[in-house]
Amino acid sequence: MSTSVDIPRKNALGRFASPVLLLLAMWVIQLADAVLPGSFTGFGLRSWDLTALGGIVLAPLLHADWAHLLANSVPFLVLGCLVAVEGARRFWAVTAIVTLIGGVGTWLVNAPGTLTVGASVLVFGYFGYVVLRVFAPGRTSHRILYAVIAIVIIAIYGASMLAGVVGVNSGISWQAHLFGAVGGAVAVFAGRRKVRSE
Repeated sequence: MSTSVDIPRKNALGRFASPVLLLLAMWVIQLADAVLPGSFTGFGLRSWDLTALGGIVLAPLLHADWAHLLANSVPFLVLGCLVAVEGARRFWAVTAIVTLIGGVGTWLVNAPGTLTVGASVLVFGYFGYVVLRVFAPGRTSHRILYAVIAIVIIAIYGASMLAGVVGVNSGISWQAHLFGAVGGAVAVFAGRRKVRSE
């Protein structure tokens, strides 16, 4: 039987479906926001507003305009796929942890009433996860591979990630960037089982 050869191929493609579908949802929402009256951004995360806590979940899906969405799309897809290499379940777990920690941190630290939207909380969270994943329990061969990936990702995105926390312009939420990265760091160790090194 050849089923044992076909299953890994199917699983490999399925892993990357999750970040692609999540990005597609952001584009559909932005298109709907552009053609329907009003603006969806009002459903984002409004700091210190208890009636807007749903924005913790909704804010990463919403964007101020097309330029905002475009700026987030490529790094979201690249970093999201690197997280999804470990499987759809891990991708959604990391996404949930980053969304929660990034959202709560932003809600608490931002000035009261500040509205925050955008997938950059996830981008920074995935960056933190991919860079720190090398420290997670796992096989030595996996950790070496993750270290190589981390070095490449730091070389590509490191400067812009640092600037996104310490050198942001007015109107850009360094809080979402910082707490997104913190969420990614927490997600590295969440739910991990110890694995013997090879």
